[in-house]
Amino acid sequence: MARTVAAFKVDHFQFLGSDGKLLDGQQVPALARDFERLTELYKLMVLTRTFDKKAVALQRTGKLGTYASCLGHEAAHIAIGASMQEEDCFAPMYREYGAQFCRGVKMSDVLLYWGGDERGNDFSGPKHDFAWCVPIATQCLHAAGAAMAYKLRQEPRVAVSVVGDGGSSKGDFLEAINAASAWKLPLVLVIVNNQWAISVPRSKQNNAATLAQKGIAGGLPSIQVDGNDLIACLWAMDKAVTAARQGKGAFVIEMMTYRLSDHTTADDARRYRPQDEVDDAWDHEPIARLRRYLIDQQVWDDEREQTLLEESAETVQQAADEYLDIVANKPQPVTAMFDYMYAELPHDLAEQRAYAEEFPEDGGHH
Repeated sequence: MARTVAAFKVDHFQFLGSDGKLLDGQQVPALARDFERLTELYKLMVLTRTFDKKAVALQRTGKLGTYASCLGHEAAHIAIGASMQEEDCFAPMYREYGAQFCRGVKMSDVLLYWGGDERGNDFSGPKHDFAWCVPIATQCLHAAGAAMAYKLRQEPRVAVSVVGDGGSSKGDFLEAINAASAWKLPLVLVIVNNQWAISVPRSKQNNAATLAQKGIAGGLPSIQVDGNDLIACLWAMDKAVTAARQGKGAFVIEMMTYRLSDHTTADDARRYRPQDEVDDAWDHEPIARLRRYLIDQQVWDDEREQTLLEESAETVQQAADEYLDIVANKPQPVTAMFDYMYAELPHDLAEQRAYAEEFPEDGGHH
């Protein structure tokens, strides 16, 4: 005799259509009418995209190292940062600049990091946030550890981390889910599903109907939202962060978006990705969608848009100039590569550091 011992579902939430219209038949959250908040976040989305374009240009002209673009992810990333309080902890991956800008990280800090300057990892903003994490998905365990500390200390703080669709296949992500479930941790894990893990499409990586259900397998409430709909992303994040802060445990959110850029500037997505797929994704991108909505609600117009574009360009250029000035006039010595990882250097690295000290600081060669 067979009997059902458990059954599950994953709900998908979207409030704002690609045409900038609220979807019919939806119970729209109150924040959809909070035009002051939405306008400020729209400005930050545009600023983030302006920064992203400038960073790519700096890399292409040899003034920046390999850079990971966030083009198309603006709604997801801004929603993550906007939902958090300063005392919360953010454990980023390596392209969530919008979330970090919400938390006070300077654009010049981001540029320093991608320029190979370790001072970029000592970024402005909350010092309890984690540095950028290039090893895939390990940041999820860092966030779980922080959440455990908050629970043990009985502090009303929340840890938030982000992983991609590819990273959600790593054991680190699943282990973070298991720890959060077993210990009811104040943790929010966001899967920003941009459809491509470098050159591997979502369709070839996992046959599950959703990635959110990985959270359900671990015993966590898990939902999927349209990652190009700022209202849906922000609603989900507010819901999850509030629940975690109230001691109700962890939450998994899958945000469905699309990587409009190459994976990094070291990648050429044209080699593996069909152009018609990219063209279609541009029809659903988050900034144009929110702009149409704000214009329809008569809280935005072309004049404000032009002013925003000009101000954003000026702000980004100032950050680029600050970065370039540091590189030109305040460079780090070559020994800096050894100085930010260990309290006491292992003997082999100490030997290498001593050898590196023999190099002249002007970058000359023996």
